[in-house]
Formats: sequence, C-alpha cells, structure tokens
Amino acid sequence: MTAVDLFSSMIRLGPDGDARAEERRMSPDLDGWTVVTLHVDSDADAHPESWECHTDGEEVMCVLTGAVRVHFRGETDPRDPDGELAARLGPGTACVVPRGRWHRITVEEPSDIMAFARIAGTRMERRTGW
Repeated sequence: MTAVDLFSSMIRLGPDGDARAEERRMSPDLDGWTVVTLHVDSDADAHPESWECHTDGEEVMCVLTGAVRVHFRGETDPRDPDGELAARLGPGTACVVPRGRWHRITVEEPSDIMAFARIAGTRMERRTGW
C-alpha cells in the first residue's frame, strides 16, 4: 500500500467496489464516482466566473478545514450573478448539491475541500457580468 497525495491525485470509485488513485484530471468523460481534494485560498481558486452543474449525480461537498459558502443559481432569476446562499460550511461539515443544480462556492477563509461527484456530464456556464 502506498500513501496518496490527495491534493495532486484523485480517487476513482468503480462500480465493482474498487478504489484507485489516478493523476488528477477534470475531464467530462470520467465515468463513475470521483473523489477530489483541493485547497482554495480565495475565490480566485474556485472558478468564480462560472456556475457548475453535475447532471449524472449529486455532489457531496465536505470542508475539512476553513470555511466556504455554497451558492445555488436562482431558479426564478438564473441571470442573477450571485445566486442564493444555500449553506455555509466550516470544518467537518458537508452538504449535498442536488443533481442538475447549478452551484458555485465563495471562500470565507483558506480551505481544504473534499468533493465526491460523478464528473461525466458536468457542465460549466459563465456567470452574468464576468
């Protein structure tokens, strides 16, 4: 068994119960569940210009250290560049982003985040005003 640097790798979870470490890549052709850990110092590290949407499954977003806010794009006004605050996550907390829900994060303080998602079918859309 070898230790895996979660900040430079990703863990792929297979349908047969396998788990394997791979070089990190965020490609829309990744089937199955992917676990990614990242460090964000500021909003600039969290693609602030874009909304993100996972069409193939929900996303579990966990904050290990620091604090972030999760925003959902408004369903009544999808052009609102800020969206609505859905949750504030601090150390040891998580939220489930529903399948097909546009979302983004803002960084309150430098944070380590672990996310579990099905990357295939992920869509990105530029925020209004960016």
